[in-house]
Amino acid sequence: MMCLPSGSTNSKRSRSESPDNFKLNESDVNEPVDQKENISEDDGELCDLDISMTKKMKVKKKPLKGEEEQEMKRLESFLFGSLHSQIEFGKEEGSNEQPELLDDSALFFVDRSAGNIPSIYEEDGELPLDEEEGIETHRKPVWVDKEEEKANINIAKVNRLRKLRKEEEENTISGSEYVSRLRAQHVKLNPGTEWAQRDSVNREDGYYSDESSESEQDQLMVVDNILRTDADLVVKTSAKLLPGILEYSKLMDANAEDPSSGPVNSVQFHRNAQLLLTAGLDRRLQFFQIDGKRNTKIQSIFLDDCPIRKASFLPDGSQVIVSGRRKFFYSFDLMKAKVDKIGPLVGREEKSLEVFEVSPDSSTIAFVGNEGYILLVSSKTKELIGTLKMNGSVRALAFAENGQHLLSTGGDGHIYHWDLRTRTCIHKGVDDGCINGTSLCSSLDGGYFAAGSDSGIVNVYNRQEFLGGKRKPIKAIENLTTSVNFMKFNNDAQILAICSGMKNNSMKLIHVPSFTAFSNWPMPNRSMGYPRCLDFSPGGGFMAVGNAAGKVLLYKLHHYQRA
Repeated sequence: MMCLPSGSTNSKRSRSESPDNFKLNESDVNEPVDQKENISEDDGELCDLDISMTKKMKVKKKPLKGEEEQEMKRLESFLFGSLHSQIEFGKEEGSNEQPELLDDSALFFVDRSAGNIPSIYEEDGELPLDEEEGIETHRKPVWVDKEEEKANINIAKVNRLRKLRKEEEENTISGSEYVSRLRAQHVKLNPGTEWAQRDSVNREDGYYSDESSESEQDQLMVVDNILRTDADLVVKTSAKLLPGILEYSKLMDANAEDPSSGPVNSVQFHRNAQLLLTAGLDRRLQFFQIDGKRNTKIQSIFLDDCPIRKASFLPDGSQVIVSGRRKFFYSFDLMKAKVDKIGPLVGREEKSLEVFEVSPDSSTIAFVGNEGYILLVSSKTKELIGTLKMNGSVRALAFAENGQHLLSTGGDGHIYHWDLRTRTCIHKGVDDGCINGTSLCSSLDGGYFAAGSDSGIVNVYNRQEFLGGKRKPIKAIENLTTSVNFMKFNNDAQILAICSGMKNNSMKLIHVPSFTAFSNWPMPNRSMGYPRCLDFSPGGGFMAVGNAAGKVLLYKLHHYQRA
């Protein structure tokens, strides 16, 4: 019935009969369609039927076998690359193992970069070990949320989550698998740097090789130490303070919320620079949070039997020592909020313990006693542990060398240096031009100390030179005309504050490198009263001054960046 020449029929029969001719030529496949030109007009209907049946015929390829199939695979891989399988290293070309093909489209990208990262939820999986040391490099989590196993997340529905799919048809995964893939994606996008990994540089790359010199190793160790801390590499507070004019501004009074009803005898900053204590003759010990704007009051403690002459933090910030003209003193524990009354001291008859100093290491409290005695009390047990004896009366004390040395002065006009480890006097020298010493202070590094007298003269000494026998001070400051009651170095010893409580505005700030007074202090046309005490914050940014009117004046020093 088909209008095909006999030759084409025979050719098809011959191909079907010979199984060895499994490969079809392109001309043979298209042959039935090309015969359309030889069809006569009389047999048009039959030809149309023949064409329609020919188009429906499908020519199926028989599967390739043997060496020819392998050759086809090799050519495809060489020309187009491997789109469906991972690249594997260490396999020979003649290997019989073939990668398994997947039915994915060529345009679908499979992200396998984080495939080797272990999931934290694989409890039964073995953790990878270090090849050399055999130490587990990945630890199991301490806690796992069991609800994550029950949750199901559709990662194909949200566009930004489709990148987490491992297969094109994957839609829903469990919560634990979702978290694991998020972690793997994060590691992929944020790879860790080699220098931030502990011991990676030293051991793997041979950072400290045997061939490197000791100096190079020392330099590399310095770099490692810098990278292990978050401290400032450049300390701005070490910049030199210029003489002449001091940049500062007046802030709200530190005790503006609750001013004292009597003279303020003590002000001091806590080592955290945010807490300030004030104490005075109104028998109240108060604490304020200093921010320069509100200065919120935190707590107030009333001591009904002790008008406070002095109060001081222990340098470690754990306690406050409070004393007055009494034969006992108080200790206030900041952590327990507990007040303890200590004294009188065993074997002593002092009726007043109003003058004392605390050692920088918080181990010893030195009280001024009668008849030239200095009483040493343990800050832990609050018991008397020793005494020191001067020739004249004691008026002032100051610690140096982190609490190992103690300086004292008094009515004989001499300055004593004591070694508290042996409790002996290691040096005694005359304070130049002084008859009665009234105050002492030492810089934090112990390089300088200042001695004030009742004549208003302040002598500044280099401590090492004074111990070496040099009697002349570096500078004699004569800006005050009345007895010096209080002196204080700031944190970097660039400012020395001196004051006298016997005269209005009798306070000066001295630029220590040049030993000149700042010309714009005190503030012109503004009275600061009769100053009785002062303190600098640990960073030098704040300065608090207590006066006889019950106010604590607060100033900000702009040269210092931290409180």
